[in-house]
Amino acid sequence: MKRESFRSRLGFLLVSAGCAIGIGNVWRFPYVTGKNGGGYFVLFYILCLLIMGVPVLTMELAVGRASRKSAILAYKTLEKPKSKWHIHGWFCLIGCYLLMMYYTTVSGWMVSYFGRFLTGKFYYGMPAEDASAVFGQLLSDPVEMGILAVAIVIVGFIVCSFGLQKGLERVSKVMMLALLFLILVLAVHSLTLSGAAEGMKFYLLPSMDSIRENGLRSLITDAMNQAFFTLSLGIAAMEIFGSYMSDDHALAGESIRICALDTFVALMAGTIIFPACFSYGVAPEQGPSLLFVTLPQVFVNMSGGRFWGTLFFLFMMFASMSTVLAVFENILAVCMDTFGWSRKKAVFINGVLLMLLSLPCVFGYNIWSDFHPILGKDVLDSEDFLVSNLLLPIGSLVYLLFCVTKWGWGFDKYLAEVNKGTGIKLSPKLKPYFQWVLPILIVIILLQGLL
Repeated sequence: MKRESFRSRLGFLLVSAGCAIGIGNVWRFPYVTGKNGGGYFVLFYILCLLIMGVPVLTMELAVGRASRKSAILAYKTLEKPKSKWHIHGWFCLIGCYLLMMYYTTVSGWMVSYFGRFLTGKFYYGMPAEDASAVFGQLLSDPVEMGILAVAIVIVGFIVCSFGLQKGLERVSKVMMLALLFLILVLAVHSLTLSGAAEGMKFYLLPSMDSIRENGLRSLITDAMNQAFFTLSLGIAAMEIFGSYMSDDHALAGESIRICALDTFVALMAGTIIFPACFSYGVAPEQGPSLLFVTLPQVFVNMSGGRFWGTLFFLFMMFASMSTVLAVFENILAVCMDTFGWSRKKAVFINGVLLMLLSLPCVFGYNIWSDFHPILGKDVLDSEDFLVSNLLLPIGSLVYLLFCVTKWGWGFDKYLAEVNKGTGIKLSPKLKPYFQWVLPILIVIILLQGLL
């Protein structure tokens, strides 16, 4: 069977960036930035993306493009006889399932809030305590959350059932272009608010106060973490798009473009949120509740807030769905490649499986609210802990070692693949950095996440 490929380079870049652009950019990035006092954190974040994110991204894409296969068979194609690197491919598949087990719930929250703003359940002048109570009401309702999570699974797999070009690429292109348009409109609007200048000063002007308050070590490790997790590296979510790529363009340039799009969206999310927070006297370091508890209070106090709230959660829906579609495609590709299933069969089996697997996260806030499987964390946080703190850093370390050590694919073969095509080339002089410094940085992230 002939390998599917992207119709255009723009399609590849938008789908790959769409996989990276998710709730990590537009939800996690602003609150981690707020917690670390803005300024220097943003600077270190961009630096960490360049020195860690881009190199590991080239490795996932290189393994995909060189093998033209999904995770498990990619390793089998490139590894030396009798070696066992391909076992990691199974962990990649588990990681994708685990990620979707809670991502469908969070995507459902975005849909719920979009619907509430659209239909006027959030309205101008709504009491702040009523606006912030909505999230608790949503979490306590297993029926609404369950229906939304199952709907996300059904819509996602219907799109992917049309194939790479007619399904994923076509829908992701429209969604990503709409997302980029919405984010610009929202950012321009935020910059016209009364407290915009203060908000942007906090957000982008480096201040020694933030380092004194938070400590340089904490600030740098948070920046490393965010730069690393924003690209979803380590569970083959990006590797699969490498397998659909043409050989026309070198991978360093493509990786930088994906990172640039991803960073643009994260920075714009901050441009939307910080001016709004400062204009309406809301603390920007509110943590994970920033999006669902704090921001609705801002929108209901804003003139035209219902309109801006609707647009904001439409943008959030696109951001989360772009990741859902990309990871679903990866799961389907692994099943089609490894088990020889047709796309229809893979869609049906995985659709039913993920509908069932999404329910523990839904029930974790109501029916099973006393169930705390890992370190006293609820179901969503436990699933996220396994993905973010274990599977992503360990997986990235495996990809790195596979690409740069003699026991794996080997640095020379990796470099030849990365530099195939036109564009920015990586120098062989980077070998010591890739072999010694980068693994240590990833181990630091892993240990930090576990401690």
